[in-house]
Amino acid sequence: MVDYLPEDAQSTQAMEVMDQEFDGSVPNTRVMIHDVTIQEALDYKDQLASIDGVSDVTWLDDAIDIKTPIEMADQDTVESYYKDNNALFSFSIREGDEVEVTDAIYDLIGEENAMAGEALNTATQQKMALTETMYAAALLIPIIIIILVLSTSSWIEPVFFLTAIGVSVLINLGTNIFLGEISFVTQSVAPILQLAVSLDYAIFLLHSFSDYRQKVADPKEAMQLAMKRSLPAIAASASTTFFGFIALTFMNFEIGSDLGLNLVKGILLSFISVMVFLPALTLMFYKWIDKTHHKPLLPSLKNIGNGVMKLKIPSLILVLLLLVPAFLAQGQTDFIYGIGEQPESTRAGSDVVKIEEEFGKNTSMVLLVPKGDIAKEEELVKDLETKEHVKNVLSYVNTVSPAIPPEYLDESATEQFYSENYSRIILETNTDTEGDTAFGLIEDVQHTAESYYGDDFYSLGESVTLYDMKNVVQKDNTIVNLLTVITIAVVLLVTFKSISIPVILLLTIESAVWINLSVPYFTNSSLVFIGYLIVSTVQLAATVDYGILLTEDYKEKRKEMPALKAIKKSIDEKIFSIAVSASILSSVGFILSMTSSNPIVSSIGLLLGRGALLAFIMVVLFLPAMLVVFDKLIEKTTWKANYYKEK
Repeated sequence: MVDYLPEDAQSTQAMEVMDQEFDGSVPNTRVMIHDVTIQEALDYKDQLASIDGVSDVTWLDDAIDIKTPIEMADQDTVESYYKDNNALFSFSIREGDEVEVTDAIYDLIGEENAMAGEALNTATQQKMALTETMYAAALLIPIIIIILVLSTSSWIEPVFFLTAIGVSVLINLGTNIFLGEISFVTQSVAPILQLAVSLDYAIFLLHSFSDYRQKVADPKEAMQLAMKRSLPAIAASASTTFFGFIALTFMNFEIGSDLGLNLVKGILLSFISVMVFLPALTLMFYKWIDKTHHKPLLPSLKNIGNGVMKLKIPSLILVLLLLVPAFLAQGQTDFIYGIGEQPESTRAGSDVVKIEEEFGKNTSMVLLVPKGDIAKEEELVKDLETKEHVKNVLSYVNTVSPAIPPEYLDESATEQFYSENYSRIILETNTDTEGDTAFGLIEDVQHTAESYYGDDFYSLGESVTLYDMKNVVQKDNTIVNLLTVITIAVVLLVTFKSISIPVILLLTIESAVWINLSVPYFTNSSLVFIGYLIVSTVQLAATVDYGILLTEDYKEKRKEMPALKAIKKSIDEKIFSIAVSASILSSVGFILSMTSSNPIVSSIGLLLGRGALLAFIMVVLFLPAMLVVFDKLIEKTTWKANYYKEK
């Protein structure tokens, strides 16, 4: 995640300075060894340090002189590293080699000891990304096939749908080689999202082809007519999703750009596949469709429209009552900006609990201040040591001595603390890596350093990175949501040639988005911010299609009959198609949520699954009520509406 912060972020600049100035880096892993003497702990320290990719192993001997009895030393300092015969080591794992290095550490420490930290989280996610994507796909494809078999009248048609979209998903995954690298979040989410969002295009085309086969003898002519008829609906559907994903690429936090670019490619490839490859495939094998024809497996949905319209007033009142609280609540949700906590069912999750039970929470933070003024540095360190939540501070002035000039000592004694230009101060804190307490402490430490050195200092560490991430993504949220709404509004304006219809459609889907995103606030649970940001865009872009499908049909029928009759007929005819689309997207979401141990992917899945269901309910209950209630306004604000007039 750090790689996706913008170049001008404070922690990104700090990382570059420290890489240039110091060999060592910020500790990103902790290991706890049970039941060892001080000598055995020192042996473990040497063994950890000898693993390729492990650097800067810090233990008790770096904080105090262990040649003197430890009973004489400050007990708080001792217990930060050695408590009840348990030793806790902090060290850094080389970026890019997290999987290999953590595996080697596990081999060394065995099952009974514990490891935790940012590097281990990264290794765990990288291992799981591919296997979990395959697992999700293995669960998902049978469910999608069942939904498609129930919704079509041929056993082979679902294979055509999945082949057309499957080909575009594979090509999209292949073209990632030209990007050089992609995030494992993108790897986990993009293929499945592309499948779910663009399957509609294939359904639109083949349903249309099936209709024309009954009217036209020549399959080729039927396909030409089907392509002509379904192109506007497919193009409108693809455009809303396309522009929604384009909005993600404008994020300053570049994970949005990574995922957005992948999904934009995916939508374009799916559109081309459905309009070029699927017609060719269908015309080659249409006889298979005829041979595998079966009676509809589900009863036809008649008079649903009648029942829905009886609920129009309660639907309107209920949604309008929920709207303001949902909008306010979704803006007050507690967010997680990092990867979130590992589930306790995993080794990584249970190890975190073991270490925290023994030693409490621990987060490392580093300050880089200008080298030279030892007296000022000593004052700063004393100031930092008094702060709440700071367990201990490691610096030259309190581990060696402010009285000994560093140039008099061997470089091995000073290299951890001094470079050519900077002095490094390491703080061990007892806060979480993020949250109000952690972020409050960061601000406090930064203000303290500023009072001594002005702007001439740097801070870094996992919690500092997350603090920067929070500041970056909160600005992104406003930009992305605005861009999504504006671009989709323009697409709707062009599609319907109306001012009021885009407003009604956006209100319908945005209401579903707000209700969905307000649930964590009312259930008092935190939400992974990246999941929130992506879903607020994806849900709007992907589910507005349901509204387009219903409204397009209603608009045509309204030219031939009164509003109430037109909407009832449209609901009866289109509810099945909308239900198929919503059930596929919802299944995708809930399966991602169930199969992924990555809290970001799981969060996206849960929000997407719930969002698709809410959008379906809103389009079937709230949208028809709005179209009928504002019928006269729609007619006046739509170009060439040509609505039916009762004599």
